[in-house]
Amino acid sequence: MFEVVKTCSPLSDMLARFGILCWIVLQAFCLRGAADASRPNILLLFADDLGYETLGSYGGLDYVTPHLDRFAERSIRFTRAYTSPVCTPSRMSYYTGRYTANHRYTKVLPVHLGTREAVSFDEDPSIAQVLQCGGYATSVTGKWQLATLEYHPNHIRDAGFDSWCVWQIWRKGEKTTRYWDPCFNQDGSIRPDITDRFGPDVLADYVIERMRQAKAANQPFYIHHNMLLPHWPILQMPSDKLAGREASLKEMVRYMDGLCGRLIGAVDDLGLRENTWIIFMGDNGTDSKEPRQTKAGPVTGGKHHLVEAGMHVPLMMVGPGSLRGGTVIDDLVDMADFFPTLCELTGLSVPASAQLDGISFAPRLLGKTDQPHRRFVTAGINDDHCVFDGDWRLHQKGTLYDCRALPGESIVTSGHEEIRDRLGGLLDGILETP
Repeated sequence: MFEVVKTCSPLSDMLARFGILCWIVLQAFCLRGAADASRPNILLLFADDLGYETLGSYGGLDYVTPHLDRFAERSIRFTRAYTSPVCTPSRMSYYTGRYTANHRYTKVLPVHLGTREAVSFDEDPSIAQVLQCGGYATSVTGKWQLATLEYHPNHIRDAGFDSWCVWQIWRKGEKTTRYWDPCFNQDGSIRPDITDRFGPDVLADYVIERMRQAKAANQPFYIHHNMLLPHWPILQMPSDKLAGREASLKEMVRYMDGLCGRLIGAVDDLGLRENTWIIFMGDNGTDSKEPRQTKAGPVTGGKHHLVEAGMHVPLMMVGPGSLRGGTVIDDLVDMADFFPTLCELTGLSVPASAQLDGISFAPRLLGKTDQPHRRFVTAGINDDHCVFDGDWRLHQKGTLYDCRALPGESIVTSGHEEIRDRLGGLLDGILETP
């Protein structure tokens, strides 16, 4: 068992009392928005390691995704959504509305190694905190690779979530599992009733129950569903075991698709469709060394790499007052854009303390064409950052890529100085932001 030794001093005791007072004031503020049940619900289906090319609706040919392809027919599908190529930088941009270069979490936080380090929302508030203060019942599931819960048991609550059912990656000094015989922490306790169950199925049950509870309480909900699938390791799904098949990434994607179908159907079954935003997207590119075939050609590379296939993710949304289903939008979308977008869709104000880089794309969802479009997206990993304008991508180390013939891309070895200067100015501005 991990052991944390705490020491006290008059100063630390005073600070602790001040923190408690601030918390009481914050809760009083939050309760002011609790009565507004007219705000739309938000259900985020966040696939883990799923690039755009895996879905049939994006031209993918290698994977079977009938439920999400049908969802694409009723939703708004964005063809150019981008993020950083690994989980911690990507998710922190989502939570804080800041570029990777500005929130400064550029590496995967080594929770898988039991680190004592944890991300902080002290300087940059999280979107969950904003929604919670707006009266939302907030929940999160799946992978919480932002802190080791044995060292930081209150981290999820402090991040703005009322309830959670997450994979506790470390327990009693040992690494745990997420799929078969899962170790899930639900609201501060390890669940003892799921030893023989498949982890993603347990999480789907939890999501449906949280929607049901929020409806019964006449309270809007925000559910951030980290789906676990199709993240490594490649192992048998329940469907594989039933059919006697070997494990494969293709079946993991197919099983994830089936769970999405179940959850989207549950929104309809609960009578919540007319007042719920359903969002499906990936957190970063596919974790595969094999090329993936699409109607536009093969996609190579993926997770861990600051290239098209590592950054380009699927994004589909449907909600109250949105554009007609089947609409395709090719605007650039950055992961940092979700913070201001969700604030606008829910009618909540952006906190004065938030230093947002994101640009709301809510007007585009609602059919307003006179709004300015994003000119570029940015991403980062380790000691490299880049900007991408839809045609050209410039890296911090000076490499320029010609991406006009995607899914292919090529390094530009000479010329195009005006493009280098323009993108270089954008990148310098991002890197110099305090």
